[in-house]
Amino acid sequence: MHDGEAWEPGAPDRRRFHRIVLKLSGEALMGTSGYGIDPDVAAALAAEIAEVIRAGIQLAIVVGGGNIWRGVAASSRGMDRATADYMGMLATVINALALQDSLEKNGILTRVQTALEIKQVAEPYIRRRAIRHLEKGRVVIFAAGTGNPFFTTDTAATLRALEIGADLILKATKVDGVYDKDPMKHKDAVRFKELTYMEVLQKELKIMDATAISLCMQGNIPIIVFNLFERGNIKKVIMGKEIGTKVRSDKDD
Repeated sequence: MHDGEAWEPGAPDRRRFHRIVLKLSGEALMGTSGYGIDPDVAAALAAEIAEVIRAGIQLAIVVGGGNIWRGVAASSRGMDRATADYMGMLATVINALALQDSLEKNGILTRVQTALEIKQVAEPYIRRRAIRHLEKGRVVIFAAGTGNPFFTTDTAATLRALEIGADLILKATKVDGVYDKDPMKHKDAVRFKELTYMEVLQKELKIMDATAISLCMQGNIPIIVFNLFERGNIKKVIMGKEIGTKVRSDKDD
């Protein structure tokens, strides 16, 4: 199978993973504008995801809302934390609808499922229905986090990955993996090729929050942290190429 060529039943199967959850931050959609959604960025991301779907991968997406609203920041300035978090959940729905629009313009059937019921614009989250959509080759975008305040969208991504039986969580970032310190600020930062869940917790590396990492450890779901903005990276990961940083169980040694 060559780049851009769809996988066909009966052809040699080089896919290393078959059902994955892609965790996108809201900031990934805003490009360089500093706020909101950049349509060009959304379109480029959708084209990348479309390649993955045509390669026969079942893909679910969990999207954040930080490009529109940050609940923790608002609560630190005096807003009720639960209210601020619910507003953040609504921001993720806006992002999910924008991404759905871009994906469908690329010919990829997409369903948005929300943890908060907003039936005029999206389906409610129903686990068995989500799995059925994936089996039919549709992208499923999970919006509104877990539906509960005080939980991050990273935790939501891990929870949904466990529920749908995903092989892998892809954590999209602006850098090519996990470093011992911020590579944007420190030229001598060292990238980790592999880490265990316990190492992430012990070193307090800011990959995901501790709740999300603990859930991954419990369900033994590997995480690959990679650079979203290098074209072709999502497909490279699912075809087994070693990019970014892999977080795994220490039992996998």
